[in-house]
Amino acid sequence: MEQTRKPDARYQIGAGKVEELAALVKEKGAEKVIFDNRLKPVQAYNLAKATKVEAIDRFQLILEIFTKRATTTEAKLQIQLATLKYELTHAKQKVRLTKKGEQPGFMGLGAYEVDVYSDAIKLQIQTIQKKLERIREKRVLHRERRDELGFSGISLAGYTTAGKTSLFNALTAETLRVGNKGLFTTLSTTTRLVEFSGREFLLTDTVGFIDRLPLMLIEAFHSTLEETIFADVIILVVDFSEPVETIEKKNNICLETINRIGATGIPVITALNKIDLLTKTEQGEKLEALRDRLKNPVLISALKETNLDELKQETLKNFETLVQAEFTVPITDKSMQFLSWVHNGSNVKKTDYIEGNVRVIFEADPSFVENVRKKVEGMNGKLETYPSIRTAQH
Repeated sequence: MEQTRKPDARYQIGAGKVEELAALVKEKGAEKVIFDNRLKPVQAYNLAKATKVEAIDRFQLILEIFTKRATTTEAKLQIQLATLKYELTHAKQKVRLTKKGEQPGFMGLGAYEVDVYSDAIKLQIQTIQKKLERIREKRVLHRERRDELGFSGISLAGYTTAGKTSLFNALTAETLRVGNKGLFTTLSTTTRLVEFSGREFLLTDTVGFIDRLPLMLIEAFHSTLEETIFADVIILVVDFSEPVETIEKKNNICLETINRIGATGIPVITALNKIDLLTKTEQGEKLEALRDRLKNPVLISALKETNLDELKQETLKNFETLVQAEFTVPITDKSMQFLSWVHNGSNVKKTDYIEGNVRVIFEADPSFVENVRKKVEGMNGKLETYPSIRTAQH
């Protein structure tokens, strides 16, 4: 159902629409009502009272799906964290409803005041954050060890159900759980060693993106998404069997999410997946319609293992031309703006702040490095280039 109007304080939708909704629930035998809009606790309660079934919003739906899909300790903790942060923002209203005896599922709260309930949630949040920090520290140590060994990283990213895990399995000969009709099958990262043309890389399967992914979930899954930030190349997997408009929309959402998590400067290859569901003519027409909107597109079928060699070769190109460089500049307002520009246009490996100066190690294509050199020299700094570890191994 849709309604264009100012949100109603009691129900989100108008009273007349609520009657229609209640009748529809009864007619269809629905078990739950899901709103795309955010619902306040009082609205959810009033809707449940009117329709005789539970009413939840989009954010709660995503949390429910995440909860069912979570298998690792880290994923479960991250979901608990997001849930508690959501509860905290609605604590005042929930306590008020509880005092009236109107809030279902809050038995035993008694006459707790808002601050008591909020403090209890905050304590749980702190406990979970500490556990996640310990897991994150282990991840950082593993990543540093990989860097010491000279391994380069490739991350698989993409909209949920695009086929990332199927591609991961095809490239690594693994048999990870693959999503069918369910969303968010992968809620934690998995990394394996792969070999492309005799060169070894670490390939990581990451959590799927979704339209309007709530900020609270991006924050909760930061350590998982962080694996994408530290990749040297991102293979963005797209379901090419969908309509052109859908492909364009989901591709934009993925690129926006990549920007939001700070992975802007990392090279992207777009793996147009599921071509086994299309004719050659359909493939050509879609590619022509979308070519200007896709970054380095490669047509593949992860399921049928079609064109995987082409995908590997396209990936290898990014490891043949990059230059690793290091520069030091004085810390000023101008240099901090410059650092932001470098982060957006390159893969920054390390940043150190030493006695009024900032030292940065980064990788980028040769032309970008030369642009950086000019700007660094303009700030009385110096830049040195040396062979990338990847190039040296090659």
